[in-house]
Amino acid sequence: MAIERTFSILKPDVTARNLTGAVNARIEAAGLRIVAQRRVRMTRAQAETFYAVHKGRGFFEELVAMMSSAPVVVQVLEGEGAIAKYREVMGATDPAKAAPGTIRKDFARSVGENSVHGSDAPGTAAIEVAQFFAGNDIVG
Repeated sequence: MAIERTFSILKPDVTARNLTGAVNARIEAAGLRIVAQRRVRMTRAQAETFYAVHKGRGFFEELVAMMSSAPVVVQVLEGEGAIAKYREVMGATDPAKAAPGTIRKDFARSVGENSVHGSDAPGTAAIEVAQFFAGNDIVG
């Protein structure tokens, strides 16, 4: 399997509860390397741009408000099959349906406050990484 990169966000429900280190430990235990990381406060405009694919859906406004309500940690993860591996480590979007030992099962509060975001495909990962990191910000 090829080495690839994916994008990750540790959402406000993680940073507010000081769980950044615990979530990062799960990421690293899964064999993924954190090759870029930054704590930021997303503006409303940044959140709207990032989640534009969901515009018009009932949860869009709530999602944008939540993501811009407190700091998040944006990351670039690297490893063999990083996209699929991180999605497995994250668990299902609904923490009630997530497998035991996944980030969302163990840390998420609800479907809305589900602790983490991860890219779903290589093209999406490239777009999401570029929204928050320049090439020289990523150090593998």
